[in-house]
Amino acid sequence: MKKLIVAALLLAGCQQATWSDVDTKAMELASGGKTVEVQDRRPPPGPRPGGPGGPPPARKHTETSKGELKLVKADQEPGFENEVKIEVNDKEKLRIITCNSIPKHKVGKFPNAGNPNRIEKQSITWKLPLNPKQNDDATAFDLGTFGVGVNGVIFDPQAAEWYLGDRDSGWQYDALGGAVTLGLDENYAHVQPNGLYHYHGLPGGLLENLEFTKGKHSPLVGYALDGFPIYAVYGNGEKGVQEFKSSYRLKKGKRPDGKGEPGGKYDGTFLADYEYVKDLGDLDECNGKFVKTPEYPDGTYAYFLTKEFPVVPRKFKGTPVKGAIKK
Repeated sequence: MKKLIVAALLLAGCQQATWSDVDTKAMELASGGKTVEVQDRRPPPGPRPGGPGGPPPARKHTETSKGELKLVKADQEPGFENEVKIEVNDKEKLRIITCNSIPKHKVGKFPNAGNPNRIEKQSITWKLPLNPKQNDDATAFDLGTFGVGVNGVIFDPQAAEWYLGDRDSGWQYDALGGAVTLGLDENYAHVQPNGLYHYHGLPGGLLENLEFTKGKHSPLVGYALDGFPIYAVYGNGEKGVQEFKSSYRLKKGKRPDGKGEPGGKYDGTFLADYEYVKDLGDLDECNGKFVKTPEYPDGTYAYFLTKEFPVVPRKFKGTPVKGAIKK
């Protein structure tokens, strides 16, 4: 079989807990049978209107205000058994994750009205840095994978949806804003055209499997593409375990309303509605900080999924790997 370079991903876990204790909000990857630059060429989640030779035309939307985020009930079995193996290669200084990207929890019904795709098992190997290093400057990404859960399902927070379908406009819709229907299930997840199930926000089923508990230190949820660990909501602060809050907020005032611009109030419809304010919350612009955790008692830089925007980080503190091997 041909090997396929897919672009950026990481890891997400599984075991049992009370996810109902946590308020949730939330946030897509693709592959095929050839080399794919997912981060730049990922198609929108709807029917594929374009032909071969590059990304298909983006769907045109005119919504300028948030809508109700309607989630599909997660009461279906995914149709395949979860397969994931996480190994450490000390010689090559790699953490190797081999998985089929099938969750070990119930999912929504796919296809559904907002997502026409069916879940299919994958065959993917991720090779992540075992000893990642922090960079002085953060690395942002527009589309693609942020990390992989300990269950092998990826975190892919952003949606390939833009105002008027203009990818260069700067007005990209927030997948969790509710303005555009994406068919997300109660795990804030849906399916790419190639069958890849992936998370856009706080993965309720995974957190329950991991026995996530309100007020207690988060279990290890996954690894980012740069190799740093991912946790959810709660971590060790100066006075014990606390909820970590992001340092992002809605901008004040109204959006520009010139040609090709949406106008209207900054309300979270678009990613550009938010701004980072240093020290506003507990976390940096990458939604992370240096902390001590059960897995890293001497301390490590770590990312945290948060209840509020960005929920899943949108920037890397380290250097992300360029892709994974898909068979």
